[in-house]
Amino acid sequence: MSETEFMTTISAGAMQPVGLSIVVPVYRGAATVGTLVAELSRLRPEGGIEIVLVNDGSPDNSGDVCRELARTATVPLTFIEHARNFGEHNAVMTGLRHARGAYVITMDDDLQNPPEEVLKLYDHARLGGFDVVYTRYAVKEHEGWRNIGSRFANWVADQLMDKPRGLYLSSFRCMSALAVREVVKYRGPYPYIDGLLMQITQRLDSIEVKHFARVEGRSNYTMRRLVRLWLNLATNFSVLPLRLAIFAGVGMGILGLVAALWTIVEAMLGETPSGWASLMTVTLLIAGVQFLVLGVMGEYVGRAFMSANGKPQGVVREIIPARDQTP
Repeated sequence: MSETEFMTTISAGAMQPVGLSIVVPVYRGAATVGTLVAELSRLRPEGGIEIVLVNDGSPDNSGDVCRELARTATVPLTFIEHARNFGEHNAVMTGLRHARGAYVITMDDDLQNPPEEVLKLYDHARLGGFDVVYTRYAVKEHEGWRNIGSRFANWVADQLMDKPRGLYLSSFRCMSALAVREVVKYRGPYPYIDGLLMQITQRLDSIEVKHFARVEGRSNYTMRRLVRLWLNLATNFSVLPLRLAIFAGVGMGILGLVAALWTIVEAMLGETPSGWASLMTVTLLIAGVQFLVLGVMGEYVGRAFMSANGKPQGVVREIIPARDQTP
């Protein structure tokens, strides 16, 4: 079934809304996604539950495992297959477009977020009237470098985005249907869901939940993926890098003026400047700042070029819609 046919089926009323949708991007999750679905299926949230699995081009047999889960699941489960790997946020965006819950929770497939915390998160958002509720962890069971990377990403978000200071942005979050509806309007190839949420609503909150060690394998977030995520945050939802480039240019201009005046004074006093070290230092410093400014501008121009050329946010190869679980 194509994505268009699937959405037509929903609009025709074949599937009724539910209280809670769980969107799970799947990548190398063949060993854990079955356990996750089984534990989620035992939950009984107000209004009912559905699960949306998005296999984001996994190189293992995650797709086959998810298809079997779609066939045997005891709760409504929709399976979506991406044609290739597009990234976690792109996969979540695809899942959000197929979620029909009054609230939607996004979570990873690695069981580090315990499923029993789902109801706590859902009820906090629903009863408190929040559009977005994030989770925070007393202890994070990630590798040391990953924890440092997460703290750095949140510090960058504090500087670049209009968000409450100290609010931890986690992938285990709950969103209202209003927030989801606005987020999925974004069609650019470089989505950053938290950046979109900050532009939509100020009804934000967070709660503390448990965080477990990874059950199987290792994190799919490499340093390269984290850098790409930081670039999405910095260049898609803020012009601050361009403003910093302007400040750097102004600073170097002032430094160059001071150096020029110093040279003139030395010449007027008849002193012979040594020259070489200071000249090379200033030249290399100015050249470095120029390349930095060009790099920042090039990143913005390149992303605008890819968006204008229609680089896809995600390509859906296959959809297995949820089966009606009504007796």
